[in-house]
Order: sequence, then structure tokens, then C-alpha cells
Amino acid sequence: MNFKIDYSADSLIVVINPRTLFTKVGVYNNKNLVFLKKIKYSEEDLKQFSKFEDQTEFRKSAILKELKDNDIDLDKIRVVISRGGLIKPVRSGIYLVDDKVKKDLANSIQGTDVVNLGGLVAESLASDFPNAKALIADPVVVDEYEEIAKVTGLPEIKRRSIFHALNQKYIAHRYAKSINKDYHDLNLIVAHLGSGITIGAHQKGCVIDSNMGYDGDGPFSPNRAGSLPSGDLIRLCFSGKYSKEELLKKVSNEGGLYAHLGTFSALEIDKRVTDGDKKAEFVFEAMAYQVSKTIGSMYAVLSGNVDAIILTGSIANSSWFVRKIVERIEKIAPVTVYPGSDDIKTLAFKGLAALYGEEEVLEY
Repeated sequence: MNFKIDYSADSLIVVINPRTLFTKVGVYNNKNLVFLKKIKYSEEDLKQFSKFEDQTEFRKSAILKELKDNDIDLDKIRVVISRGGLIKPVRSGIYLVDDKVKKDLANSIQGTDVVNLGGLVAESLASDFPNAKALIADPVVVDEYEEIAKVTGLPEIKRRSIFHALNQKYIAHRYAKSINKDYHDLNLIVAHLGSGITIGAHQKGCVIDSNMGYDGDGPFSPNRAGSLPSGDLIRLCFSGKYSKEELLKKVSNEGGLYAHLGTFSALEIDKRVTDGDKKAEFVFEAMAYQVSKTIGSMYAVLSGNVDAIILTGSIANSSWFVRKIVERIEKIAPVTVYPGSDDIKTLAFKGLAALYGEEEVLEY
């Protein structure tokens, strides 16, 4: 797509990262962070909305108020950028949020999730700024899978590429730079350990396979159920205990650590383990066990040719959890840990690349 954003030295980039009970907002001038805010919401605030995508104008209004209250010059904003949501499969890159993106996010074509709000809120905000464009970068549906990775035992069902593309790609590039290599020359296994857990096989710059953490595939996580025995799940579906919507919510948003231990916070579980809570220790170790097992499967995907294993995401801040994984995988390849994930900074640098013309802005 032949597309260029007008750039000047005082151009501003607004970055938004919506999460379940908050939206993180950053404003950058060039590479300098000039404003950062975590806008929190109560569960009561959000009860009025039947699905995440319906929160668009509510969240936009809160962001707009913060920008105005903190004297951000709206006329200088050139880019509003966010994580991408559950749209159709795309290649890695930066995308303009056009009517097609907006429609597919609003209609939840691949499922409803808080990540869908990113593009919707970005577009709604940008429409209020006279000189701004709305972008998304490396959405969760980046698809670089080999076709063999999409086959299942039922022809009606294909495996889909839904993973933490933004952070996995960023960390993989960062690791490659740290050892003076090019990302496209390496084979890496990258495990993003956050509210969702995805583990990707990066082969010479392409993620050729990953578990689909969103919808029930791979390790369980703080709020996702992960892979489940199919027969037992089918029987649960027809037990009469739950509606379709309740079960989907159970699998995607109320499973994992939350179902077992009543909290979405892995770091709270980490503290419980330190304090001697044996049940918390058992469940937390089970999650580490499942992460290790999935990393092992990506070793097979890469035919045993692995340059490094990278652990990243918020749960990588737990040295106990990381140790439990490393004990099982350290013989596969060297392990490097990048705790946390700074999506605000990562997205800001993607926005800068679009402003400078260093990366092409793609059309959906």
C-alpha cells in the first residue's frame, strides 16, 4: 500500500493497550515517552457491556479525558497505534485500521476478546484528531504457519495461528541483536508467559507453528483452560450445566489458575508458593510442566535445530516458575529470560517506523 504519514519533529504517537480491567495509554514524541497512564475500571463499570467490543466508546472517552487533562496537543498526534485483534489471518507488519478492519473487529469474526478493542478504540480516537491515522501492528492473527501445522484429525477443524505475535517477534529480534545475529538466520523457541501463554517455533524469521492459547490449545494459563480431553469437554457441553456462552467464557477467560485458585494473578500465586501454600505450588508447577511440554513439541517442529529458547512475559518475573521450566528444557538449547513485556514501547517504535517510512503500512 502506498501510504505515508506526514512527519514533523513535534509529532506525537498515542499508544493504547486495552486489558480486561484497565487500558494503558502512552504518548511518545520521537523515542521519548512524554505521558503514561493506566486507566482502571471496576467490574461494575463494565457490567453494562455484553461483550468487550461494546466498550469502545466508553474506553475512548476515558482516554480522551486523560489526554486533555494532561495538556496533550491533539493537533500534533499523527498516529494512534494499538495491538491488533482477532481479524482474518495476515502477514506480520503494520496495518491501517480501515473500515474492513473495524467491521471484522466489531463483529468478533474470530471470537470476542479484549484485544479486539485495540483497533476499535484506536480508530475511534484517531477520528477525533485532525491529523492522525489509526494503526495496529503484528496482530495476534499473524499467520506464517506451514500448511502441515494446520491439519487436525477432523477435516472440519483446522488449527489457527493465534499467538502473541507482537511480543514474540519483538523479543526474538531483541535477542538476535544481543548476539549480533539476524533474526532471519536463527531458529528460536519463544514462550510468552502472560495472562495467555503461547509458545512459537521461529524458523529463520517465520513463526511456523505455535499453540493457540486463546481458544483452548496448549498449556493452561492464569485465565485460559488450555488443551482439554475432547470427549470430556463434549460431555460437559451436553451436561445441561452450562450454556454455549458460559462454556466459551470458562475456557477462554475463567479457566487456568483462576479456576483452580480463584485469582488471575500469577505473581499472587508466586507469593502463595513462597508462603508455603502446597495447593498453589502444585497447580503452579503443573502450569510450568505444561509450558515445558509445549516447548518440547516446538523442538520437534524445528527438527531439533534450536539456537535458543526465550522465556518472556509477566510470569517470567517469577524465578520459581522459570526455574521449574528450565529444569525440564535446559538440555534442548540455551535458555534466555526477558521478564515482562513492554507493549507500549514496542508499539511506539512500530508507530515511529511508520512515521519515518522505515516500514510499509499495509492494507488489510
